[in-house]
Order: sequence, then C-alpha cells, then structure tokens
Amino acid sequence: MPPIRQIDLITSIADACQYISYYHSPDFIQALNTAYEHEESRAARDAIAQILVNSRLCAEGHRPICQDTGIVVVFLKVGMNVRWEGELSVQEMVDEGVRRAYTDTDNPLRASVVSDPAGARKNTGDNTPAIVHTELVPGDKLDIIVAAKGGGSENKAKFTVLNPGDSIVDWVLDTVPKLGAGWCPPGILSLGIGGTPEKAMLLAKEGMMSPINIQELRIRGAQNTAEKLRLELFEKVNALGIGAQGLGGLTTVLDIKVSDYPTHAASKPVAMIPNCAATRHIHFTLDGSGPVQLVAPKLADWPKITLAGKETARPVNLDTVTRSDIAQWQPGETLLLSGKLLTGRDAAHKRLVTLLDNNEPLPDGINLNGRFIYYVGPVDAVRDEAVGPAGPTTATRMDTFTNTILEKTGLIGMVGKAERGPAAIESIKKYGAVYLIATGGAAYLVSKAIRSSRVIAFPELGMEAIHEFVVEDMPVTVAVDTQGNSVHQTGPAEWQARIAGIPIRTVQ
Repeated sequence: MPPIRQIDLITSIADACQYISYYHSPDFIQALNTAYEHEESRAARDAIAQILVNSRLCAEGHRPICQDTGIVVVFLKVGMNVRWEGELSVQEMVDEGVRRAYTDTDNPLRASVVSDPAGARKNTGDNTPAIVHTELVPGDKLDIIVAAKGGGSENKAKFTVLNPGDSIVDWVLDTVPKLGAGWCPPGILSLGIGGTPEKAMLLAKEGMMSPINIQELRIRGAQNTAEKLRLELFEKVNALGIGAQGLGGLTTVLDIKVSDYPTHAASKPVAMIPNCAATRHIHFTLDGSGPVQLVAPKLADWPKITLAGKETARPVNLDTVTRSDIAQWQPGETLLLSGKLLTGRDAAHKRLVTLLDNNEPLPDGINLNGRFIYYVGPVDAVRDEAVGPAGPTTATRMDTFTNTILEKTGLIGMVGKAERGPAAIESIKKYGAVYLIATGGAAYLVSKAIRSSRVIAFPELGMEAIHEFVVEDMPVTVAVDTQGNSVHQTGPAEWQARIAGIPIRTVQ
C-alpha cells in the first residue's frame, strides 16, 4: 500500500470538520422525521420542526447546524502496516486539519476551545487542539471517525461505579431527568459499561458514532445483554415524557447505544454521554490513494416541513415591552420577538456582576433596564449575513449571576435554552421577570431573524462579547413566567402521566 501522506490526512480532517458542520447524516434525519410525525405534544412537535427546517437550510447554505461547532474528537484505528509520508506527528496533523476547517473563510466555525482550563481560560483561536484517540490494529489502512461535540451535551456526561448487583436501568432512569434539557433532546444516549472508569467513558463516546438503528433492533429482537438494555432503556427513557427541548412529549431519545467491556469482578463502571440534536460525526478510511472524497447527501433526504405560522404566536416589540406586558405571558406560549436584543454569556456575565458588586459603572452602551438579554455566542458572519448561526446556549450556566443582574440592572427578560434552576426561578419570580427559550439545534434558522448585529462591550472576549442584535419575528417559547411557573417542570410531568395512561386535568 502507498504511504499515507501528511497532506492527505490534514485535508481529510479539514474537509470532514466542514462537512459535519452543515450536514446531518441521513439516518438522523430519518429518525427525527419519524419522531416529528408521531409527536403529539404541540410544543415538542414545533421544536422538532424547527430542527428539521434548520437542518435543511444548513445543507443548502453550507452553514453550521449549531453555533456551538464543538470540540473535535477523532478516533484513529491505524493499521500496523501503515507507512507515513510527512514530518508532523499524528496529533499535529489532526490539529492542522482542524485549524484549516475552523478558520475557513467561506464557512468559519466558532472557536470554542480554551487553554489553561483552571485559570485564564484563554481561547486558542482556532479550536485546537483536538482530542485524538489512537489504536493500532491489523492491516494497512487508516480508519477515521471525526466528531464535533458541543458543550451542552458534553457537560451532561455522567459516570458512576455501581455495585455488581446494582441495576443499570435504575441508575439511568434516575439520572436522565437530572440532566435537564441542556443536551438538546431528542438525541442519542450512549452507555459504556465495564473496563475501568476511563475505558467506560471512551466506550460511551465511541459508541455514539454508530448509525441509528434502534427500529431495526426492535424488529429483529435482542440477541445479547447489551441489545436487551438498549431496547429496555429506549422504551423507559422515552416514557419519562421529557420530550424535545425538555418541553414534554413522546420522544426524548432517538436511539440508545450500549457498548461493554470485561471488568473487575468487584466493579461495574457505567458511563453515559448524550449526543444532541446537532449530532455531528462521519466515518471514513484512507488507503494512501489520496484524501477522502465526501459525497454530499441528497436534499431529497430532508422532509419538507412548514413551520407554525404567525397566527399562533404573540408578537412582541422589545423596544416598547413593559413589565405589565410580560406579566400576561403564559408558560408554553409562543412569541415572536422584534426589536433590540442584547447578548451575553458566561464571561460577559461574570464581568458585569464584578462591576455591579464593586459599584462600578457598566460599559458605555450597556443599559439593561427594561431590556432582554440573549444567551448566545454566535458564529462569525460571512457574505451578506448580519450574523452567523446564533442559537441559544444553556441558561443554567448563568443561574449564579441571575439574582444580581435582575436586582441591580432592571433586566426584565432572558432568552436561552433548557431549564432554569430553583434559585434562578425564585429570582425571576421575585423581580417579575421572564425566561424564554429558543430552540437548541436550530442556530441557522434563528440567525435568519437577526437583521443586524454590532459588538457593544468586551470585544476581546470574541464570541462571548456583548452584541446588540436587531431581530424581527424571532420565535421563542415562554419557559418561566413572572410567577415562577416553569414549562420544564409542568411539560414533562404532564407527558409522563399521559404516556403512563394516568388521567390528567387539562389546564385551560
């Protein structure tokens, strides 16, 4: 076999990172569309529709599915007879491919990797280094899986060591509701069982890269313990009623993956890692004949779906909205936001709170009184875009700052994704504010509602700088009203009861 050329691996990694940034795999689209067709929860169905429409837009426009374009994870199975042509290490070759992909001028991807993670947390600027797992195997080829994992799903990874007699099913069913919706369901849950702690986590991570095939397994039937677990957990996790975006519904997971490995007689390590609605991975092989040639999927693979119209939503002018206005909004209600919307994530919130605690003025142009803030770190714009894909980030990370911000600035509304914690909900209720959610996994669709964008504070923070967006008909859902009622509590509870066949009282 001819040698694997350095430039071929670099080019293949770069092309793969670009490819998965805007193409969902056909198996995911098919599974998600099946969930859409069977979903009975209006809120969950609308959320799935937005994800599917966003996916098609990204495939057509070659722009990222999610603004969080992930940390790159690469699995390499290197044939022991492979020869190399080049001077760089494997890690250096992979990193160069990632660097080229994430700084591509036609489709720049968001740099989210920070160095000195326990200290300064400075952005590396090009999303390197990647996480590379290498295994030597028989043969003369290079087998490659490239994935990009967003922080929302990675942050929900869980690990435990059970006693040998403990139930894995019980642990999963106890743990999944505690994940919240920050991992952007519906997606995939992947379990790694056995080995040692680090082996279990690696099994779970690699296992989620396999195709969605739970429906085929349901027809064929389980032939081993891992497959039995998959089937049992698929039914029981969906019966929790968590639903798309945690709004309550019939589908929480599109598939369950289970990978196992022999372990110590005294141990039962179990890892669980979610893959979100922006699932991104691709598998290919290099044989020395050149870089990978990735074939674009057909647009016919995407269903044609029409989003809910304006007639079912409440229009909101962000420039004139008042506290008395927001007091009328109900959990689960759809709004269309128009007007000026500020942005801010973790780093910006930390700086704002430090200034407020020290009784120092906020930066020029930052007046939060009567305003709304959007938890987002957008992708850079290209061509005629006002902003790149700009979907919501997980709101719970801002919970520690919420009370101070609401108390000292007069902010009346927040937009993010997933639930809020008890303390944040109490602050929202105390100060008569509201929390709204945009659909995670629909970043390019959301960006279509943004008419202009400008940085108004902390430009050195990059994607975490504070922007001022001007939006028009940006779709959001009321998640927490001014009385502290949360749709992430009421929605799943209602649908869990529905699925179990428990009579429930419909709230008018």
